[in-house]
Amino acid sequence: MNNNLYITRSFEANDFQTTEEGRIKGYAAVFNQTTLIGGYFREVIERGAFDACDLSDVFLHVNHDTRQIPLARCRSKDSTMTITIDDKGLCIDALLDIENNSEARAVYNSVKRGDLDGMSFAFFIEEQKWEKLSSKIPTRRILKFKRVNEVSIVSRPAYKGTSVSTERSEEVANAKEELLEARKELNNSKLELEKLKLKIKYSKERY
Repeated sequence: MNNNLYITRSFEANDFQTTEEGRIKGYAAVFNQTTLIGGYFREVIERGAFDACDLSDVFLHVNHDTRQIPLARCRSKDSTMTITIDDKGLCIDALLDIENNSEARAVYNSVKRGDLDGMSFAFFIEEQKWEKLSSKIPTRRILKFKRVNEVSIVSRPAYKGTSVSTERSEEVANAKEELLEARKELNNSKLELEKLKLKIKYSKERY
């Protein structure tokens, strides 16, 4: 498995919460939700996947535009965003500077109106399990995340709890790469098993 592959996933945030002082709260990831990724495989984030994840320095952006100044940041000191893990998933609670930052104010108002209706997160995987890799649409279960670098408020979620949009070509290409690598590893394992069987058979025939 390529643990260095940088991946993003998005969810429709029907439960966005806003307060008058500029606070935005919502889920960047949801547990136990089956999602079709690019038409290649289904993906499920297992409960507990974030338990050992590095969340020490996470930025909040809009539409993953990391070229812009972050709207909030979760870190060990002077944090303007908190990240908690509950029974539903990965919850972010960010305080935007709507008084002094015009972009933050615009984002806050867009969330409040419902124009921005999705949350997304960018991550690296530590441990995963593939099921039915030989089938047309296998399933990947994410057991452990290695690190989350960034969360974003998005205008067009990559998928609304069910499927990744084909318009997000980079994500779809990554999905294809991930599946091809998993199937390659499976084939290599089968090949090694056959070699071992032949070796055992040869040894028995000799003696």
